[in-house]
Amino acid sequence: MALKELIEIKFRLADGSDIGPNKYTPATTVGSLKEKIIAQWPKDKDSGPKTINDVKLINAGRILENNKTLGESRLPVAEVPGGVITMHVVVRPPMNEKARDKLQDDSLNKGGCACTIL
Repeated sequence: MALKELIEIKFRLADGSDIGPNKYTPATTVGSLKEKIIAQWPKDKDSGPKTINDVKLINAGRILENNKTLGESRLPVAEVPGGVITMHVVVRPPMNEKARDKLQDDSLNKGGCACTIL
């Protein structure tokens, strides 16, 4: 694989600090990037993500999907030779059990699967 095929990415956290930059292939999935973020999360920061579902990656105003590759995500800045892409990391705050149950109930009601007819 040629070196020029690699995409250089750094991840910007909410406090302005960065993880990276590191180089990835276009075949790297967004889900695997999130796993790397969790593994490299600064130990001194509170409320780090626990799972990839706790993390949202944003690039050029778009939330990237876990199952998509970097190539499929069509990163606009990747076309600039030698450019480093900055992706913003948003972490879902930890939820207590009651809030988690309500979120699940709300999602069921929106889908129409568990609706009560009066």
